[in-house]
Amino acid sequence: MKKTLIAAAILLAQSAHAHVTLDQPTGPAGTYQKLTFRVGHGCDGSPTKAITVTLPENVTGAKPMAKPGWKISLVHGKLSVPVESHGRAITTAVREVTWTGGPLPDEYIDEFTVQAKLPAEPGKVYFRVVQQCAKGSVAWDEIPGNTGVKLLAPAPVLDVVPADGAAHQH
Repeated sequence: MKKTLIAAAILLAQSAHAHVTLDQPTGPAGTYQKLTFRVGHGCDGSPTKAITVTLPENVTGAKPMAKPGWKISLVHGKLSVPVESHGRAITTAVREVTWTGGPLPDEYIDEFTVQAKLPAEPGKVYFRVVQQCAKGSVAWDEIPGNTGVKLLAPAPVLDVVPADGAAHQH
């Protein structure tokens, strides 16, 4: 019994670091937040050479954090509905952030950070992430649909909660 519990604890601990995840589980609606994507391993032992985060349409104002040894590239896109920022209408925004470089060895972890404005409405927000390795890649882009179905490559998720009248920040 004791050996079974220890084995289960080890498997659970390994699976907790087996995906690209968000460091924080929640963020207040309509606020600027630091979103930190944690990479827990490479691709089947191969080192990570690039991370691409795709931002949902309702996440705007993105600014990535620089990382020594990594180059950042941004893809801008047209918003289907303009948003207001500092009194002006914004019609385009960063849609993808890619960090290229490293490499990040399979046995190490690292974090990739973006500051962005969260949607005004509460709810779950999914970020599709592609992890490119020296050999192969993994698309962390599965979004839950049916309950009880285990996802093999789940997209990082943030639960946007009602704001408490937070002050303007960024």
